[in-house]
Amino acid sequence: MAKVERKYMAHYLDTTFSLGDETAAWERLGTDLEEYNVEMNPDIEQGKNILGQSTFKHSGYEQSADADPFYADPDSALFLKLQDIIDNLSTGDTLKTYALEVHLWDGDATSGYTAIQQECYVQPTSYGGDTSGYQIPFTVYYVGDRTKGAFLNNAFTATT
Repeated sequence: MAKVERKYMAHYLDTTFSLGDETAAWERLGTDLEEYNVEMNPDIEQGKNILGQSTFKHSGYEQSADADPFYADPDSALFLKLQDIIDNLSTGDTLKTYALEVHLWDGDATSGYTAIQQECYVQPTSYGGDTSGYQIPFTVYYVGDRTKGAFLNNAFTATT
């Protein structure tokens, strides 16, 4: 059985940071990343009752992912938004946008690829870096419902 190469699991952020009816401007993550893992962070409880039976309760997930490093690039709309967040010490819903996960192994460039969109908060964790360049690592906190759809021509369309 062939393995799916990592490059076929694509992660994007909407750089408009506007959850309204505006057209999303998707920027793919990964240029400087050697890895990007979405941590599932399941909310589970395990125990044993007085009968010696194991119990298990699963209450959902609190997904997050770290993008580290993220090097500043003046041509990147995501960089400009991250710098704006830092400059203004932004909080709350000003950090909210959409994340998009695209399965490039499922579909094609003509009909589109399977995609999942979800609201998220993007929080810079620090800024500065070493002599390799100015860096703004950040964490993506996934929230809300997931919407399945298709990604075609840099646009997401929800399936009905």
